[in-house]
Amino acid sequence: MHPTVADFVLKRLREWGIYRIYGYPGDGINGLMGAFGRARNDPEFIQVRHEELAAFMACAHAKFTGETGVCLATSGPGAIHLLNGLYDARLDHQPVVAIVGQQKRAALGGDYQQEVDLITLFKDVAGAFVAMAVDPAQVRHLVDRAVRIAREQRTVTCIILPNDLQNLPAVPVPPRQHGTVHSGIGHTARAKVPDLVELRIAADVLNQGRKVAMLVGAGALDATDEVLDVARRLGAGVAKALLGKAAVPDDVPFVTGSIGLLGTKPSWDLMNGCDTLLMVGSGFPYSEFLPKEGDARGVQIDIDARMLNLRYPMEVCLQGDSGATLRALLPLLKQKPLDWQQEIEKNVSRWWDVLASRAAVEAHPINPQRVFHELSLRLPDRCILTCDSGSAANWYARDLRIRRGMMASLSGGLATMGPAVPYAIAAKYAHPDRHVIAMAGDGAMQMNGINGLITIARDWRKWSNPGLTVMVLNNGDLNQVTWEQRVMEGDPKFPVSQDVPTFGYAKFAEALGLNGIRVDRADAVGPAWEQALGAQVPTVLEMVTDPDVAPLPPHVTVKQARAYFTAMLRGDDDAGGTLRAAFMQVWESLFPSSERRHAEAEEHR
Repeated sequence: MHPTVADFVLKRLREWGIYRIYGYPGDGINGLMGAFGRARNDPEFIQVRHEELAAFMACAHAKFTGETGVCLATSGPGAIHLLNGLYDARLDHQPVVAIVGQQKRAALGGDYQQEVDLITLFKDVAGAFVAMAVDPAQVRHLVDRAVRIAREQRTVTCIILPNDLQNLPAVPVPPRQHGTVHSGIGHTARAKVPDLVELRIAADVLNQGRKVAMLVGAGALDATDEVLDVARRLGAGVAKALLGKAAVPDDVPFVTGSIGLLGTKPSWDLMNGCDTLLMVGSGFPYSEFLPKEGDARGVQIDIDARMLNLRYPMEVCLQGDSGATLRALLPLLKQKPLDWQQEIEKNVSRWWDVLASRAAVEAHPINPQRVFHELSLRLPDRCILTCDSGSAANWYARDLRIRRGMMASLSGGLATMGPAVPYAIAAKYAHPDRHVIAMAGDGAMQMNGINGLITIARDWRKWSNPGLTVMVLNNGDLNQVTWEQRVMEGDPKFPVSQDVPTFGYAKFAEALGLNGIRVDRADAVGPAWEQALGAQVPTVLEMVTDPDVAPLPPHVTVKQARAYFTAMLRGDDDAGGTLRAAFMQVWESLFPSSERRHAEAEEHR
């Protein structure tokens, strides 16, 4: 049997190093599904429950491996379903190739069933490269360009394959004639290190600073040692954008943790007190959490020139790999006194006391901060953390202390609901020996997570380590939006839009043959984490938490406080509970119970 176009596509992807593809079958890709069978599932096809999850998994594969993620969908509705996950990849600068089917070429333009203008549909999300094959001789260079451009530009690309074309004889070598393209496999990375003159100019700015703040993002995930070496040389503090949470460990005393609305007070103080900002591999968008324009000089490092001088007016912009550029910069930097860094360390130490004290505050039934605080104390070595958008992201950002060797991610630029569980599945396929922990709210679980559990139940026995924990914050509320309504709009909670239907997450897990644990007492949180993390079967940990506990920002503005009290006065049904919880959180911020206990011990002594 002669190889078909579909056979050639899979073979070419395998030659590019693609060994896993996430997707869902349909008649628009029947030729490709047949090719998977003939290739004996190499590359491996992972059947998901919905095409959106396939795109999320391809994005997570790229995030957790550094390789190109690939997803596959049929024509029409299948292709449309990919979009949200593909935008997640595009906005987080991840290399993902989407392969989608299309109706027969002869039917195109005829208002045929499931006929969608896919080139137009994908033109934004895959604007760097989207093309439809109409001749078998095209297919080689379409695959080559899609993979190469996705890698080089760290973005989404798309190949559209009409279903009749998939079954035509392959053309591995296009004819040597005018009008054909002869591509090859191979990728040349961008320049790694800026010019020495530029490095010296940047070093001069940094050497003149007395109070240097560093902000690192996902572009610094592979530059941990370099970031810490530069921070020690400059006597700097290091704040982290959400996608850079695993870039530097939280047990380093001068690492201030996350920045932004979900960030920490030490990061807020760092940015407002510095006179020099060094931003490394980050596109953090919120200017109100960066130094006031004109108060700090700036140096930025990024591999992507489009991201330079975008968030803060920088004096020096260095295009290059974060690790290589920092290594080249380090010998040019002078050792600074550590007074500023020691002040930062005191702030960070007190902040961890504040978080521990906040987590200990009673709630009804469970304080969500306690859920994350107890997990932080028990995080397995080299674990991989995935988190969903929503209030879970607040506690993930602040309360979890990442150690060296761990990996972590969520939807950063898009901040979409639904990726935590599909991210976790892709992480287990990429690193089957490591424990993976997904954290989601009940809204996100009902959107995508429940479907993902079905895939986990089918696949977990393939993994060398069954360690996979899915933690659900069951508070019956779309909590993040509820608090945004109160604090940003001054509106009380609108139950019709905010209440989440009751669902038994732990019982559903048990029905699938997984382990399910439901916790509704504060004193059971720690033991439940130990049980889940030690289980030999993937476990759903359902935490029944209090929606009245506010995710306080690091700095509450007068406008936010006024809006909150306005919402309460307008008849918020949960006014009493939220006021009581907010008071306790503020009290523990000002007078942490750990400090009070220490003071009492000193008095008795």
